[in-house]
This record gives sequence, structure tokens and C-alpha cells, in this order.
Amino acid sequence: MNKLELMKTANEVRKGIVTAVHSAKAGHPGGSLSAADIFTYLYFEEMNVDAKDPKNPDRDRFVLSKGHTAPGLYSVLAQKGYFPIEDLKTLRHTGSYLQGHPDMKHIPGVDMTSGSLGQGISAAVGMAVAGKLQGKDYRVYTLLGDGEIQEGQVWEASMLAGHKKLDNLVVIVDNNNLQIDGAITEVNSPYPIDKKFEAFNFHVINIDGNDFEQIETALKEARTVKGRPTAIIAKTLKGKGVSFMENQVGWHGKAPNDEEYEIAMKDLEKVGEALCQK
Repeated sequence: MNKLELMKTANEVRKGIVTAVHSAKAGHPGGSLSAADIFTYLYFEEMNVDAKDPKNPDRDRFVLSKGHTAPGLYSVLAQKGYFPIEDLKTLRHTGSYLQGHPDMKHIPGVDMTSGSLGQGISAAVGMAVAGKLQGKDYRVYTLLGDGEIQEGQVWEASMLAGHKKLDNLVVIVDNNNLQIDGAITEVNSPYPIDKKFEAFNFHVINIDGNDFEQIETALKEARTVKGRPTAIIAKTLKGKGVSFMENQVGWHGKAPNDEEYEIAMKDLEKVGEALCQK
């Protein structure tokens, strides 16, 4: 995909996020929207995955450590063809396989069940260790929230990743600077995030996580790194793409009502129209 196609796909991913959360009347749109470009690049460019063969043992793995942003993961999986886009409207409904957090037993394309913050990176590290032990060349990617990295388990996992020299592991931090209770600087500042990962023997790259050029450059660089894992600190805009959600902490974990949904979809339609003019 070229950059324009990636931007168009990411916009469709954002539409799916808003539609799913509105239909559920619950969920986490803010951090799903901020990470939509990262989800899109991973699944449409970076990772060796196939929707027709989701359990291929040689596939790359992805773990959504910040599991509450499942609407973002589900939307990109639907766009990729793992399941029908229409099913996004069943998010969190009784009997739906699209639960509020990822479930590896029922959702095609989900490599790890997640939800409890801090645990996803540990699973990703385990997968990367297994790949090394088995002599496999698959790569493991995990997406963390910047509020999530206040969890001690994140750093225990990072210590092991650095110690084991897991150059098949890429940790991405969605650094939108907001968590459920406010700015991360006010709740419990994890800054400087890059220096912390460097202290655990990570190769660290700082980028704008809503810029496909920078996402591409960082992930290509990560592939050249030998003998240590990579951490990509991706500065993003919470709620990106929806005017009234952007950089608003209140949209961390609530659904738009019908009127707000219409405004949000109009915002995204305008973005889509503008991209079609390019």
C-alpha cells in the first residue's frame, strides 16, 4: 500500500471504531482512535499475517497490551478480512464474539487475550522467547498505553526482554498523554519513557505515531536491530479524527450518543473525501 491508501484505510478503521462503540453504547474510543494509524500500518504493511490462515505457526504475532482499545484492533482485523465489517456493530452485545476486550479463543486473528493492564507485554515477551527457542523467524509486536506503563509488570517484562536480547520483539507505546483520570503527568508521570526503555537495554525510537512516514521508518529500523528489543515511543493524539474527541480525556471510555455519532461520522467522511481528492 502507498501512503495515501494507508491513510484511507486508517480512516475506515476509525469509522469502524466509532460505529462499534456507538452500537455498544460503551467502550474506549479515544485510545483506539489515537492508535488507528499504528494498527493500520502493522496489519497492512508490516506484519506477516494472513486472514485466511490466522493460526499459521510462522505468522508474526500481535498482542494488544492495552486491551480496552479492542475496538481499534477489531476494526483493523475486519478491514483486513478476518471477519465481516458488519459484525463490528455487535461489539459488547450479549452473545457476540466481539467482547469488550480481546479473546483469543473466539475472535479470528487475536493472538492473545488481554485486558488487565501490564500483562500483554509479558505475553509478548513469552512469545518472543518461544520464537528464539524454536528457531523461528516470526516477529512479535505489542501495543501499550502510556498510562499502562505505570504498571510494574511492564518493567519486569522489559527487564527480561533486554536480558534475553529479544531482537524479534517490538514494543510500541501509544503516547497520547491521557489516561482515564487525566494527563499521565498528573496521575503518575512515566516520563522520560525513552530513557526508561534504554535502561532495560532496548533500542529506542521516538516518532509521531500518526505519521505513516515515521511509522514506516521506525519499523524498518527495528528490523535492522540485532541483539536487543526495540521500543517505539509513538506520540499520538487521543481521539484523532473526531473533532470533539481530540485530546479530550472524557472520551477515554465512553460512547457517543446518536447526535455525537452523526457528527463523528461526518468528520471522518470529510477526511475520506479530502483523501480522495489527492
